[in-house]
Amino acid sequence: MSRRPLLLLVPLLLLAAACTGQGSDEGPDDVSAAPAPGERWQPRPGVSWQWQLTEKLDTSVKAAVYDVDGFQTTKEQVATLKRADRRTICYLSTGAWEDFRPDAAEFPESMLGAGNGWDGERWLDIRRTAELEPLMAKRFDMCRDKGFDAVEPDNMDGYENTSGFPLTAEDQLRYNRLIAKLAHDRGLAVGLKNDLDQIPQLVGEFDFAVNEQCAQYGECERLTPFIEAGKAVFHVEYELPASRFCERSRALKLSSLQKREDLGRWRKACP
Repeated sequence: MSRRPLLLLVPLLLLAAACTGQGSDEGPDDVSAAPAPGERWQPRPGVSWQWQLTEKLDTSVKAAVYDVDGFQTTKEQVATLKRADRRTICYLSTGAWEDFRPDAAEFPESMLGAGNGWDGERWLDIRRTAELEPLMAKRFDMCRDKGFDAVEPDNMDGYENTSGFPLTAEDQLRYNRLIAKLAHDRGLAVGLKNDLDQIPQLVGEFDFAVNEQCAQYGECERLTPFIEAGKAVFHVEYELPASRFCERSRALKLSSLQKREDLGRWRKACP
C-alpha cells in the first residue's frame, strides 16, 4: 500500500530561484553529473536527495537529486537545478486519479474506482491500458519537455489495495512495465514506488526505487535487489527519528531521509 502523504491542493511550488534553505539540514554539498548525450540518467546507491512536494521550492538544499511535483514545478525551476548539476525527478500519480490536476476531466468516470485514502483521489482501472497509455504519455511528455531527468510514478500497487476493481498481480506487472516503457521511450529514468512484492520481476526494468517507511515496517532488506544492480533506493521515514534507522540504511546503501508528512522543505538526511 502506498503511504504517500497528501499532496496539498494549492500551487505552492512557485517560480523561484534559491530561497533561504530554512528547514534543510546542513551537510556536505553534493551534485550529480549529467548523463552522456543519448544516455539515460542512472542514480547510484547512496546518492543524496531531497523530496519536496509542498511549500515554495527550495533550490538551495545540498542534495544531488530533487524529487518534486511534475505539474507544479516549472521548466525554469528545473533549469535552475540543472545549472547547479542537480538531477530532477518528476513526481506523478500514475495509478490513481486526482481531481485537482489540470487533466482530471480527461479520465472517464468508469475508469475511476474507490478512494485511495487521500482527499480527491481514486484508484484507476489499470487494466484499461489502451485508454490510459495516451493520458500518461502526455504527462511524461510534460516531464521531458520541462527538462526532468526521471519520473517517480506513484500509486503503482493498486492490486494490493481495495481499488474497486478485480486487479491481479499480472495486471499490475503489465501496467508498471508500460509506465517504465513510456518513460524510457522519452529518455527518462523511472523509479518503482513501493510495490515491494514485485521487485524481483521489475528491478531490471526500473532505474531506481522510491520507498516510504521500510524501516518502520521492517521491509528495507527487500529493496536490496536494486542496490545489488547498482541502482539507488530513495527512502523516507516519517515517524521514526533518523537515529533509529540511519545506521541500518548506511549498511544497506540506501539514500535515506527523515521527513515530515507534508513533504515540505524540512529534511534530515542520514550522514
